Amino acid sequence: MHNRTYGLSVAMAAGMAFVAVLVSLVYDLPLHDPDSVAGPTYLRLPAIIAICFLTDVLPRAVRRVRGVNGLATAFVAVVRERWDRSRVQLVVVGLGSWYVTYVAFRNLKSMLPLVRDGLWDSTFADLDKALTLGHDPAALLHDLLGRGFAAHLMSFVYIAWLVFIPISLAAALVWTRDVRRGMWYITAVGVDWVLGVTVYYLFPTLGPIYAEPWVFAGLAETPNSRLAALMLDERAEVIADPAATDIVQNIAAFASLHVAITVTAVLIAERVGLAAWMRRGLWAFLGLTVLATVYLGWHYLMDAFGGFIIGAIAMYVAAIATGNTERVRRRRSVVEREPVASQVGT
Repeated sequence: MHNRTYGLSVAMAAGMAFVAVLVSLVYDLPLHDPDSVAGPTYLRLPAIIAICFLTDVLPRAVRRVRGVNGLATAFVAVVRERWDRSRVQLVVVGLGSWYVTYVAFRNLKSMLPLVRDGLWDSTFADLDKALTLGHDPAALLHDLLGRGFAAHLMSFVYIAWLVFIPISLAAALVWTRDVRRGMWYITAVGVDWVLGVTVYYLFPTLGPIYAEPWVFAGLAETPNSRLAALMLDERAEVIADPAATDIVQNIAAFASLHVAITVTAVLIAERVGLAAWMRRGLWAFLGLTVLATVYLGWHYLMDAFGGFIIGAIAMYVAAIATGNTERVRRRRSVVEREPVASQVGT
């Protein structure tokens, strides 16, 4: 295992864990193992990786035999060929360090309203209106796109991001043939978390949906609106008595990590030369994610701009840390000229 490839990811995990424990001790606040609306990450991500492992190995094993006889032998042979020491280390170290960073991030985010006073919502709202000639960006989108079907579509996009993250991590861990390329993405997402929680504490904000709820009162009832109400209740519960609850609050707007991590994924996909349809799909998902976060009121326009900056920085910092700077300089690697199947690990 190359220390350079894994070094930053492990260091971030240790550093974030240290800071989370320190803040917990100084402010006498509990630490929690956070869950998400899509299910506990510590169960969901390994399950997705297991599915990706099977989709990587099983079809190749089936192609080697005729019928069921000999399938087990072929399966073991494929595992030995494709899952060498470096691949196993990638999964164990990559998943482990990412998860520690994620748990620390969620806890630090949860402790934010108990540690940091003041809110910047009015400042960001004013900046948004300055950018849109005195208008509210969310209200403009509501008038342009409507408040019915568009609300359901934007809700789907926003919540789909919660599924996109573990799937993209699993793909980087399992389907890439290049350990450095996989760790580039894993490390970059960790950098997103670190930079994200830093700006949360520098510029604490609730987001338009909580600072100006009347702007979004006319939107159709969707899973997103129920999620927003749930998160507000969780925040109130945590603030009321953090020692009496096992939940974490998850409200912090600047900068948008939905945007940041999607930008990171898009930029790395371009640099490693994924198939054209994958890159176009990621660009489309990024555009829809930006629209959804503003339309639904999770973020200000400035949050999206901040997310673009964080996502780009994370991509570049992780490239340096994992030895992928040549891919950044050349923009596209030689892999781009390989068949699509070879790019995802034949």
